[in-house]
Amino acid sequence: MSDYVIRPIAPRDDAAVATVIRTVMPEFGAVGSGFAISDPEVDWMSRAYSEPRCAYFVIERNGEVMGGGGVAPLTGGEPDVCELRKMYFLPEVRGMGAGAAMMTHCLAAARGIGFKRCYLETLRGMDAAMRLYERSGFHKIGGPMGATGHGGCNTFYLMDL
Repeated sequence: MSDYVIRPIAPRDDAAVATVIRTVMPEFGAVGSGFAISDPEVDWMSRAYSEPRCAYFVIERNGEVMGGGGVAPLTGGEPDVCELRKMYFLPEVRGMGAGAAMMTHCLAAARGIGFKRCYLETLRGMDAAMRLYERSGFHKIGGPMGATGHGGCNTFYLMDL
């Protein structure tokens, strides 16, 4: 990972992050309503994650944004629960430790903000991502939490921080 930098998102990154999200999600059939690709914040992630108790990071390689991930309070959830949100990577950085490094960053930020649990939603078929979640300490749970609006997701995880 020495040729990668993980840093907080900046306004200049918004277009690149939107492109990553809109490139990766269709690979897994995650298009249309009920998926994060349709969230209005996709085009202004730096503003969305500048809100209190939120953090979003990008992974940059040779000056190019190759992915990102963040945490924010779980909408409609208990105050001590955050959601791991919009963690996606271009194919060029998958399998090289970028996901594990970003996960470490996001979970450290969540702990620093004061969250006690972290929730996430995903799709069956995102096998590499699910392996990362489980290696990171997430456990599958039987159904959704909160009110994320992502009815297209069908696999749910939670972990104690």
